[in-house]
Amino acid sequence: MEQRYATSPAEVGAASTEELRARWLVEEVFVPGELRLVYTHHDRIILGGAQPAGKPIALTGAEQIHAEYLLENRELGIVNVGGAGVVNADDERFELPKGACLYLGRGTRDVVFSDAEPGSDAQFYLFSAPAHTSYPSQLALPGQGTVRELGAQVTSNERSIEQFIHQGGIKSCQVVMGVTTLHPGSMWNTMPAHTHDRRTECYLYFDVPQDARVIHLCGEPQESRHLVVADRQAVISPSWSIHAGVGTSAYSFVWAMAGENQSYDDMDAVPVESIR
Repeated sequence: MEQRYATSPAEVGAASTEELRARWLVEEVFVPGELRLVYTHHDRIILGGAQPAGKPIALTGAEQIHAEYLLENRELGIVNVGGAGVVNADDERFELPKGACLYLGRGTRDVVFSDAEPGSDAQFYLFSAPAHTSYPSQLALPGQGTVRELGAQVTSNERSIEQFIHQGGIKSCQVVMGVTTLHPGSMWNTMPAHTHDRRTECYLYFDVPQDARVIHLCGEPQESRHLVVADRQAVISPSWSIHAGVGTSAYSFVWAMAGENQSYDDMDAVPVESIR
């Protein structure tokens, strides 16, 4: 499990492009046949990916956090961004088509990821945070979350937001998780940008064409920075950092948060004219 320490605005303001990418960008989330995990000290989030590639993969990494098993004191949100897959969690079996979201509560001991059938190429995105109590494991298929339509074509940000783990959906201790899909012809995932000093947010960009990129805005509003992100790469966004993005084509992304509260709308908008 890779470790990444928390960063301050002063450190980021002086960082080179290479340093900024090393701090906040996870370039290899999915590697065939492997489990990849990154531990960030921003709200003690663990994020990563499991790509079975024809061979079941068990959820490991407990030794790095000095636990008997990874979810001994944690909860986990999972979104499948690949082909049809299966998650076996203790004595339960969950079938996840692309776009499905599974929540596993604290105390889930044995977790195994696999393809639903040979060659289906499931890709499970993982987002975990500390949990103080246990909630039931629950699966939501695409379309079963709370769908919100935001933006407009005239502003190039018409998008569908499907909330899965949130106050009005799947219950958790502190994880909030969902998927945003931009409509054809739209490229901005949000603008004006915003911050929320009360929680860390992470993004997994997917369905980005091979020859396309997403420009992820970050940093302080008065000293903005950016990351150039390819398909199936993830970004760690500290609570104090703005986050917005524009692509060279339409795309989708998994957003997930953990921190002080679970209110999706708890955000501090940053007017466009104030960003530098």
